[in-house]
Amino acid sequence: MTTNLNTVSLPLKLTFLIFSMVLNCMGIVILQLSDAKITYEKLGFLESFKDIPIAFISLFAVNFISKIGTKTALIISLTIVGVCSSILPFVEVFWFYKLWFAIIGACFAIGKICVFGIIRNNILDEKSLAKTMNSVEASFMIGIFVVNTGFGWLISSKYSEFWKFGFLSISVLSLVTIWLFSRIQISEAQKTDTKGLMSDLSSIFNISVVAFLAVIFFIVFIEQSFNSWLPSFYKNHLKVNSFFALQASSFLALFSYAGRMATANIIQRFSLSKYYIVCLGFIVFVLCLILLIQYFESDHSKILLYLFPVIGLFLSPLYPVINSKMIAQIDKEKINLFTSLIVIFSSLGSSVSSIIMALLFGNQLLNYYPLYILFFVVILLVISLIYFNLAKKKIRK
Repeated sequence: MTTNLNTVSLPLKLTFLIFSMVLNCMGIVILQLSDAKITYEKLGFLESFKDIPIAFISLFAVNFISKIGTKTALIISLTIVGVCSSILPFVEVFWFYKLWFAIIGACFAIGKICVFGIIRNNILDEKSLAKTMNSVEASFMIGIFVVNTGFGWLISSKYSEFWKFGFLSISVLSLVTIWLFSRIQISEAQKTDTKGLMSDLSSIFNISVVAFLAVIFFIVFIEQSFNSWLPSFYKNHLKVNSFFALQASSFLALFSYAGRMATANIIQRFSLSKYYIVCLGFIVFVLCLILLIQYFESDHSKILLYLFPVIGLFLSPLYPVINSKMIAQIDKEKINLFTSLIVIFSSLGSSVSSIIMALLFGNQLLNYYPLYILFFVVILLVISLIYFNLAKKKIRK
């Protein structure tokens, strides 16, 4: 039986929307807790409590998902997210945020492997994969917009002390998504005999895969520099209030959504690798423009408020495009294991980025924020060119 992707599309998009909201509320938590005199050093490591469980659980989640099925695994992860989100508003201590993000991270690892597995089991060619993945992952950007706009409104209102009660809406959304999944049937990947984790890993590793995982690491590294820390940059460096900082960041999410939806609609007309490189080129151009404004006009120019979100238009397609190009080459039987590697290196990129950003903010080096990001975009460009070159040689063989 093959799953009808039109039927399962809505719950898949809602799943990414929910996980986007709980993962990307990090920027809001950092903003609010820094006002509560929690140091940036502590807040920087808070990201690790989310990302380390993602990396650790991902490898072992493959067998768990294979035993109980993708549908059941998704429902379990969404149930845990819903329950945890309903508890958070009633807990005040900082250590609970660490536990909460750790649980959310573990659930996300399971959820993402399931979603990628469902898509790969039903689509064969890389351009159709790119279209579907951009469409589904576009909802991830909507989650960022919703969480920043919703919490921004709550924080700026007379009910600002109750900002954490916004998480109850995530619990309700989780319940709706679970109900939708309970009403549909999902095709499962054919079960195969496994030789052991290390043996399975060694069977898919080669130089091309290593280059691909390095690309994934740096894409998420750069994305996290914006998603979690841009509100604090706006507030601390550009001197805007918390509400406007969150709303300006919401525009980054909107541009990112537009970038992924546009990619989903036009990607079949272009070479994936050329489209990817062009997007990277535009990111470099916008960052250079920001640096020129800082140097020639003002380091605190309000124009920067409107330029940073534009980067989302070109940054957002990178992750689904490069994933779809690689995943299309992986056997269906190994897709869950390969997705776990994607999740691991994504979480490592997120965690390392946040720790470095915490040092940048803690040492009051915010005027170097765009230069710091540009440096890593150039590294990503170099590694991406190496990966595409390796992929070409593999095709010729």
